[in-house]
Amino acid sequence: MKKITFCYCLLVSLIFLSFKKDATSVTQTEVVVKAPFEMPAIKIPDFSKCKQFSITDFGAIKGNKEKTSEAINKTIAKANKAGGGIVVIPEGEWLTKKIHFKSNVNLHLNKGAVLLFSEDPNDYLPAVRSTWEGYECYNYSPLIYAYQCKNIAITGEGELKAKMDVWKEWFARPKPHMENLKRLYYLASYNKPMKERQMVNDSAHFRPQFIQFNRCENILMDGITITNSPFWTIHPFLSKDVVLRNLKVYAHGHNNDGVDPEMSQNVLIENCVFDQGDDAIAIKSGSNQDAWRLNTPSKNIVMRNCIVKNGHQLVAIGSELSGGIENVFIDNCTVVDGAKLNHLLFIKTNERRGGYVNNIYMSNITSGKIDEGVLGIETDVLYQWRDLVPTIERRLTPIKNVYLENIKATNVKFVSRILAQKELPVENVFLKNVAADKVSGEKSIHENVVNFVAKN
Repeated sequence: MKKITFCYCLLVSLIFLSFKKDATSVTQTEVVVKAPFEMPAIKIPDFSKCKQFSITDFGAIKGNKEKTSEAINKTIAKANKAGGGIVVIPEGEWLTKKIHFKSNVNLHLNKGAVLLFSEDPNDYLPAVRSTWEGYECYNYSPLIYAYQCKNIAITGEGELKAKMDVWKEWFARPKPHMENLKRLYYLASYNKPMKERQMVNDSAHFRPQFIQFNRCENILMDGITITNSPFWTIHPFLSKDVVLRNLKVYAHGHNNDGVDPEMSQNVLIENCVFDQGDDAIAIKSGSNQDAWRLNTPSKNIVMRNCIVKNGHQLVAIGSELSGGIENVFIDNCTVVDGAKLNHLLFIKTNERRGGYVNNIYMSNITSGKIDEGVLGIETDVLYQWRDLVPTIERRLTPIKNVYLENIKATNVKFVSRILAQKELPVENVFLKNVAADKVSGEKSIHENVVNFVAKN
């Protein structure tokens, strides 16, 4: 009898400890978003009941990269172990190496706080599972990296800033870099395992993303400023339930998109200001065989109430779209007069991508001069890849159901330019109240479009 009682008590204790281990002080709130398609409520973390942990209590010292980096990692581990917590970066400039998230952690930058990220590539080793232009590989760690995390946030009135001394030297694409690109292309095209895709070496120089949420869920970024980036700035990859709000993003290097949702779902971008050297928002879903294998579309993405000061496009879709992109809604955004911009909406793909594009909505946009036009759709965009490597498997991209309404620009070359293949025309493009004060060229330039309607 005593043996049975002992076993019972032990079982109860183990169950209690299990519940205690899983307990968290992080709750979730739901963000309901109105869209012209069925948009599920987005679940984001709420840290209002969580304890705060200052990095200074764990040994952070201004100007000391080693001490500060170690302190941030210790503080994140403490917050995670506590079942949830807020990691506080106090006022002042704090030089650091990479930051790796754990679940149930809010990185909070107080007003006047600056996290300054080192320019030394060695500070972003060992290599982590990441991506490069739509292909998975092992590369330098993103400056801020979260892998398979849940309930994570970056908030506050402070600034995340990248030192660019070395990264800007890597903007160039010399032959050794291109040879490594070719190597990755073939590795991915023939579905080689990740362990063979080691892209950190003396010549690849694949720059890391600034912030990558890799296979994460329930993500919030609110209020912070981001300055400079080695590569893509904010990169939700294979993630879901993401809210990015009240951000100021400035990055004018090479491939410096503001936000790149890739194979991610249920994403809201609102009340942000973008000043980019590349696209403000670039929606992607992976490249070629890698994306066909993962088979995860980018879906349910809303951008609203944002201001764009510079960028190649207000929103680009592709060219990495092999997993498919659907249900995108861009509403009530402004491109300031004098911004350097090619298109408001640019959908681009090529014969290697496959995937699909469906249900794209843009409404209530005002813009100054645009170097090209309001809408561009092109199905033969290969950039440096055209002559670098051959097409291994040809798959075209069905593009249909694109809606633009209440769009006003001052000066454009064209309103719409759609260049598609004869064997797979673009279908169902509707423009309503889309106008420019001055159109310097032909208003509509179309090849292989079925059911194009423009009103008013």
